[in-house]
Amino acid sequence: MDSGAIRRGLALGIAVLTTSGLLGLAAPAEAHAVAKPCAGRKVRTLTFSTGIVRVYKQDREICAVTLAKNPGPVRTMSVSVQVRGHRPVAFTDKRIRRISTPLVYMGHRSVRVKGAVGGGSVSTGWIRY
Repeated sequence: MDSGAIRRGLALGIAVLTTSGLLGLAAPAEAHAVAKPCAGRKVRTLTFSTGIVRVYKQDREICAVTLAKNPGPVRTMSVSVQVRGHRPVAFTDKRIRRISTPLVYMGHRSVRVKGAVGGGSVSTGWIRY
């Protein structure tokens, strides 16, 4: 086999490995896009004038989702989970329907949850779940 054939074979092998690696990286992102916003069981629902906040717990982790009561126009929405003694994990964005936090480790600590849609908002005190 001449050196040109070896180079072509090596180039083809590298191309196949690169393509399969890129496809492997893209697949989890698409799978994540269709996942539900929060894992675990619902432990609390907080209502306010323009929306609701649902709080979910899985083992020692907590997550919150803010939902608009009347989805439709794009408006500012926010959600926040703060474990006592730590900074809040907060998200604010212009959305139509919902915004959520990732799972946040809480251990055995108290948690404060906040949510807002447009001009309405809700906030809990320190709660132990």
